[in-house]
Amino acid sequence: MADRNPGLDIDVLIIGTGPAGASAAALLASYGISNMVVNKFGWTARTPRAHITNQRTMEVFRDLGLEEEAVSLAAPAELMGENTYCESLAGDEFGRIHSWGTHPERMADYTLSSPTSMCDLPQNLAEPMLIKAAALRGSKVRFDTEYLSHKQYKNHVTTTLRDRLTGAEYKVKSRYLIGADGANSRVFDDAGLPIAGDMGLSGSINMVFEADLSKYVAHRPSVLYWVIQPGSNIGGLGIGVVRMVRPWHKWLAIWGYEMDQGPPEVTEEFATQIVHNLIGDDTIDVKIEATSTWTVNNAWATNNTRDRVFCMGDATHRHPPTNGLGSNTSIQDAFNLCWKLAMVLRGQAASSLLDSYHEERTPVAEQIVKRANKSLEDFPPILDALGLFSADNPEQMRANMRARTDSTRAAARQRAKILKAINSTHYVYNAHGVEMNLRYTSGAVLPDGTRDPGFKRDSELYHEHSSRPGAPIPHAWLQRGNEKVSSIDLCGQGQFTVITGTGGEAWAGAAAKLAKELKLPISAHVIGPKQEVEDPFGDFARLREIDEDGALLVRPDFFVAWRAKKLSKNPEADLREAMLQILGRSP
Repeated sequence: MADRNPGLDIDVLIIGTGPAGASAAALLASYGISNMVVNKFGWTARTPRAHITNQRTMEVFRDLGLEEEAVSLAAPAELMGENTYCESLAGDEFGRIHSWGTHPERMADYTLSSPTSMCDLPQNLAEPMLIKAAALRGSKVRFDTEYLSHKQYKNHVTTTLRDRLTGAEYKVKSRYLIGADGANSRVFDDAGLPIAGDMGLSGSINMVFEADLSKYVAHRPSVLYWVIQPGSNIGGLGIGVVRMVRPWHKWLAIWGYEMDQGPPEVTEEFATQIVHNLIGDDTIDVKIEATSTWTVNNAWATNNTRDRVFCMGDATHRHPPTNGLGSNTSIQDAFNLCWKLAMVLRGQAASSLLDSYHEERTPVAEQIVKRANKSLEDFPPILDALGLFSADNPEQMRANMRARTDSTRAAARQRAKILKAINSTHYVYNAHGVEMNLRYTSGAVLPDGTRDPGFKRDSELYHEHSSRPGAPIPHAWLQRGNEKVSSIDLCGQGQFTVITGTGGEAWAGAAAKLAKELKLPISAHVIGPKQEVEDPFGDFARLREIDEDGALLVRPDFFVAWRAKKLSKNPEADLREAMLQILGRSP
């Protein structure tokens, strides 16, 4: 069926400039792919929203050349770690937990896992950074531009947009369409994609405010202060959150509302009262900057692709902010898809390569939605330990909370119970394995026949390196001349990479020949003494899990696609076969 009015012609049209859409635009522009990204609003996110930025996401920023800028905009890890439970910021404290790998026992896990560090980068600062990079690299960026509908054809998609400033409607013809337009994605709905789970499980109110809270928080620097207030005159018994946006003057408070009553009218007076209750000091000068309401969801797409339409980000994984997985997973969705789109659009890969986006990212969406919602179950035990479930009125609740300070055996048991309950929230704040232990199974990963050894430690709490196909390449610090580089730095930049060691030079030679033959860049690195890249500490040798003359074939998104245990009799033929299978170009 012919499209009679194709309009503007572009390779990829992206709907949404959130973490997923902005990352996709920056990545595609970096790969030289023409793209246009639109947002129906006048600018990027105006409120902090997502903020926890994990190491996998920082690796994407590193690949984009944005890591240094991200770090300059973010609050560092040392200001993130003492998550606190209290009756109010000015009131009694019940306990703290070291978070985001800041406990001395956990720091090594994080340091050894990546060349990057976690940080707190609010969404309203991250999005402009990504959009600026996209625009400077050639992406067409359009604000006040609303998505209306799309229609697919054999070789393209035609999307109807509306200029919200003039009201004019126009069409854009693109080879592919990306829907990154949030949890209420119209692209997702129009594509008829399936979703599992439930929406609207509970309601929350966000209040962004300015206040100097240094005297209550600077001695216990943290991202999150959980406030437990029995008998509060707003919402009754509940847990509120005071979240650091900028230390120690910019904040976001979160409070719940009853779903059956619908979202309340959040006036400045109403919001100020909630904030003062959470602070516990109504003499603090509070300036309310913005308010919004949202719902807790537990839903994920069971398929994120419909022919030439791909959805990503909150459109495909809708969940509460626990574990800080939202924007991180969204950015990694883009990192997974965009190199594949680039190679297909350049004719370097068959369109079948794009099937691996669904195969790889749909399981991730389900995993992180379930993890984020499961983490909500870790908070009621704290309330129970404080004695709030064994009381019928606010006065008795407060008495039960005060009882923990008594010099009695019952109080000692209560203190131990509180400590145990708070420590159980490690799965909320220190789920390093959830963030880092991705394992892909798809047509873009070739198994090597080895047995999966599983994980030696808790796979949700602890990251473990692996070079098996489907795992991210292990990080180790290497030496290149006078420069210290990560093994991850040898990869990426939109290219496949072959990594081998002394004795495996034939793999590097094969990579150079195949790059010309297949007309796509393949970089190659031989790691060893007197080589361009050396392994002075032997760290990579301990992690590579193959012989010195074996080879790892690493995808542009840092995942191992194929490996050879040792130098084969015909490395060129073996590497060619692997590349052709991954790219969907096998005879």
